[in-house]
Amino acid sequence: MEPLFIGSHVAADFLNTTLTPRGEAIELIGDGASFVAWLVKAQLLDGEEAARLRRRFGVAALDGTAAEARKLRRWAGDWLGRWRESPRASYEAELRRLNELLGRASSFRELSVTKDGPRLVERMTIGEPGDLLGLVALEIAKLVAQEEPALLKRCAGAECTLWFLDRTKAHRRVFCSASACGNRAKVAAFRERQRG
Repeated sequence: MEPLFIGSHVAADFLNTTLTPRGEAIELIGDGASFVAWLVKAQLLDGEEAARLRRRFGVAALDGTAAEARKLRRWAGDWLGRWRESPRASYEAELRRLNELLGRASSFRELSVTKDGPRLVERMTIGEPGDLLGLVALEIAKLVAQEEPALLKRCAGAECTLWFLDRTKAHRRVFCSASACGNRAKVAAFRERQRG
């Protein structure tokens, strides 16, 4: 299954790399190759750099990093759920862990010439496989630092486990996707009315 990018924020999309449609668990970053592919699709890593990293680090090291990414995802989901409910609480241990991961991702700026002219680009330095977690940690940190906690939501669809950042004007979004969970809810409500 292809990763879903419906969370309106890369951190929410990372949480959505595991999903349980209709009660069946699906893991989207089950190995190093799928984790690196997700980083590319999330635009946290470019395709050329990903190919170089796969050759440089090898399958076993990247598989170990994917296992760490799955642990990070569980931890982040738990913490972000608590942060959403109690944004002013003390999260010293969580911030310490996130800052530790952020320390793994060093960056530099580079002036690149594009078809639209010169552009300043920030590039990440990946010295070891675990540094890839820093790319994800940066997105989690951006979510916590820049977004309103109440706008991070879980889908209200029956059995849906997906997260999203509600960027709608009225902030009333309740489903991960109107065409999937929203449509199923409308059909279920219609059927209930027909029975009633």
